[in-house]
Amino acid sequence: MELFACRASRDFACKVIEHLNEIRRPEEPLSRLGDLQVTPFSDGEFQPCFTQSVRGATVFILQSTFPPADNLMELLLTVDAAKRASADKVIAVIPYFGWARQDRKDKPRVAIGAKLAANLLTAAGVDRIMTCDLHADQIQGFFDIPVDHVYASKVFIPCIESLGLDNLAIAAPDMGGAKRANSYARSLGGKQDCGVIICHKTRERANVVSEIKAIGDVEGKNIVIVDDMIDTAGTLCKAADVLKEKGARSVRCCATHGILSGNALERIHESSLEEVFVTDTIPHPELEGDPKIRVVSMSAVFASIIDKVYNYEPISPGFVY
Repeated sequence: MELFACRASRDFACKVIEHLNEIRRPEEPLSRLGDLQVTPFSDGEFQPCFTQSVRGATVFILQSTFPPADNLMELLLTVDAAKRASADKVIAVIPYFGWARQDRKDKPRVAIGAKLAANLLTAAGVDRIMTCDLHADQIQGFFDIPVDHVYASKVFIPCIESLGLDNLAIAAPDMGGAKRANSYARSLGGKQDCGVIICHKTRERANVVSEIKAIGDVEGKNIVIVDDMIDTAGTLCKAADVLKEKGARSVRCCATHGILSGNALERIHESSLEEVFVTDTIPHPELEGDPKIRVVSMSAVFASIIDKVYNYEPISPGFVY
């Protein structure tokens, strides 16, 4: 097994290596991050190069494909380099799968970016994909190769339980998140009655929400909104304000991918949200010490998945939606 990281996810990969060495079997050598050099050119192009042999190896390449598009291109070039260097298998570990919101034609004459990204990865030579909290579960069907789809609930549910909130309710910020919210509520409902609240939103245009209505029992509840990502934070902050206006005692949020584009941080800090939890699938070193936004690491989850896949062990036990 050889593990490499592209430039955007190198810090995440180092944490994965640490966890792999904690769970390694006695006969296995210590895992280390392989040496991958990326040479930039003056016109903006770049060329990844393995400085060690990967012939016959199972190669794991870690990279989240958040903007800019260079991150996706760097992953594709690195996969191609591994295949041309005679790697036995190439497994792309993509904590955040970018372009996933373009999963259908929601209006005429638009691209389906998620399908195109899947085709590019397959054409580059990827044998398997590992990713977390896809924007839509059906994106797995865009691939004709195995997809290991893991969920941030593995780290968020213990996080919510540690808050010790009574009168807890789980909220979905839109109708598409109802399944996720229901699954969280079911997992947390063993210790208390955990309700589900659905927010129905209408958009003026992309990234601009015109109206949100909350459906469910809000009065006196400590509400945790669960979502797959926070981009501009417009939907999240508006939903939190609506829930507070309807009598919620407190509003928090757990969102897997903290894209946090534009003035998202300013919106969150000025909103009625008490706390926001995101994972480290997208690096945000500036959030260290932030008074409202907490970063929860997914590196141990991915280390466990990588170990089990490499050793042909089942990954489904212990993983919840």
